[in-house]
Amino acid sequence: MSLRYTFANQKGGVGKTTTVVNLAAAMATWGFRTLVVDADPQCNASTSLGIDARSSGRHVYAVMVAGLPVRDAIHATRWEGLDLVPSTPDLAGAAVELNAEPPQERVTRLVRALAQTDAYDYVLIDSPPSLGVLTVNALVAAQGVIVPVQCEYLALEGLTQLTHTISLVQRALNQNLALRGVVMTMYDRRTTLANEVVDQVRRHFPKRVFETVIPRSVRLSEAPSYGEPGVVYAPRSQGAVAYLGLARELLTGDGHTVAWEPEAS
Repeated sequence: MSLRYTFANQKGGVGKTTTVVNLAAAMATWGFRTLVVDADPQCNASTSLGIDARSSGRHVYAVMVAGLPVRDAIHATRWEGLDLVPSTPDLAGAAVELNAEPPQERVTRLVRALAQTDAYDYVLIDSPPSLGVLTVNALVAAQGVIVPVQCEYLALEGLTQLTHTISLVQRALNQNLALRGVVMTMYDRRTTLANEVVDQVRRHFPKRVFETVIPRSVRLSEAPSYGEPGVVYAPRSQGAVAYLGLARELLTGDGHTVAWEPEAS
């Protein structure tokens, strides 16, 4: 059975998609068969993996709204062991269409679709920067939530709202859902604020914050324009090395053994 993680934060621009695609690429590199599900109408995960599915009819909108079997929506990427269920801008309309359905039906579309993905070791779901029906579907479909948090002022404010939503989903829809961890992103060690935010989040979420902190990185920002994850585009950059370290930390916490030593340039 695959282990499914949803990456969520209602704030945009926190490195959520960057975290998804880089973890997925690292996992695949180490031999874990990994599926990325792009459940965000902005399609950034799809772009970052070099796939445009708008004309194919094989995407997450067709799965969630039209009932296309998820196996028919899976696209192989250029990297062995890494597949994608892509998104398209049409998914923005799915929120309206799903809200017309009965409450239980509208929030369980994705989990029922992903029952066909047990051939994968990991399924990583990229959710929209909101707490709407698409994100709730992503939370219902997962066993764990990973929350990327930018090292900036008011980081905790959004975290508090998100953890409340996670608790509601746990009680009403998915008792197996757990907060797997918080990832501190866009860290600039030269600033006092960044260090204070990391310390503050660690105090509020003891044992829930990953030790690996992701730095700001121009190379990570460049990678999507080439349709590649940062760990492929610039594997020895500080940002890529940090994501490889995060992937190892996650996999190790899940009981796997990964032999890897960082080599930042």
